[in-house]
Amino acid sequence: MKAVVFEQFSAPPRIQQLPDPTPEPHGVVVNVRATGVCRSDWHGWVGHDTDIQLPHVPGHELAGVVEAVGKDVKKWRIGDRVTVPFVGGCGTCPECHSGNHQVCDSQFQPGFTHWGSFAEYVGIHYADVNLVALPETLDFATAASLGCRFVTSFRAVVDQGKTAAGQWVAVHGCGGVGLSAVMIANAIGANVVAVDISEEALNLARQLGATATVNAAKVANVVEAVAEITRGGAHVSLDALGHPTTCFNSISNLRKRGKHIQVGLMLAENSTPAIPMSKVIANELEILGSHGMQAHRYDAMLAMIESGKLAPEKLIGKRITLEQSIDALMNMDKFEGAGVTVVTEF
Repeated sequence: MKAVVFEQFSAPPRIQQLPDPTPEPHGVVVNVRATGVCRSDWHGWVGHDTDIQLPHVPGHELAGVVEAVGKDVKKWRIGDRVTVPFVGGCGTCPECHSGNHQVCDSQFQPGFTHWGSFAEYVGIHYADVNLVALPETLDFATAASLGCRFVTSFRAVVDQGKTAAGQWVAVHGCGGVGLSAVMIANAIGANVVAVDISEEALNLARQLGATATVNAAKVANVVEAVAEITRGGAHVSLDALGHPTTCFNSISNLRKRGKHIQVGLMLAENSTPAIPMSKVIANELEILGSHGMQAHRYDAMLAMIESGKLAPEKLIGKRITLEQSIDALMNMDKFEGAGVTVVTEF
């Protein structure tokens, strides 16, 4: 198969020909028809993820068609259209038995714990637990764009934040994760304040339903700006970027008993950010993480997509080739352009 491979961290990846994967007894091989280019892939490429062993094929936001099936797989057949959460569960540990596959004790992540989807084929483990059937109405590019950023935002806003209609939601960082959160929060009736330093990103946030926007590069104090717009602070606030500043602002702009959801990864030098703990205690704030979403929760999200309440296709910025994914991956930290970049040609 053709695949993108890097043999050293932070060194330019190359297109190589590799052996086609074969399915594990409990797994399948998927013929990749689309895969997203995500900032998490960039973190892996620069060496922030200790699960990655070199040489490595990145990619974890994927959709495609089942190409081969392991002997113990019962639910899936060759030709099925599928996607998969970026965190897969084993199905047998205590966390999986409680329904929380996203924090499985033996989790696997394509593109991190094993080779990923910047390739023509990818192996997926524990297929009966983790694969998600795609509606015929959902194209592969849109389905791939769900895989990490959209589902993580869905769980953050709906399951972790328990956001209700009429509440104020602040979204700090309007990349793929943040814009997904804007759309989802708006769809369930919340009022959204979008925060970013890019006017292009903020314009897109407004198009996706943001009630108000704050350009963090132009206001003197982001926290005060959000508090003024929301008349006292957000009920739910997301750090969708993963930076000490956005994390601090997201916690600080909450009203009493509000919820902060950390969605953006905090790795390397950003892994131990300052937190306004005195405010957390005095105002009884909640600090929650959001790490992907279980396959069994996709039905609720897919139903909202099929009904037209969610339109993730609006988040797709560019469709590129596998060859072009190399530059897209290496430049993820430059935040060029708005929306989600998806590889659709292999």
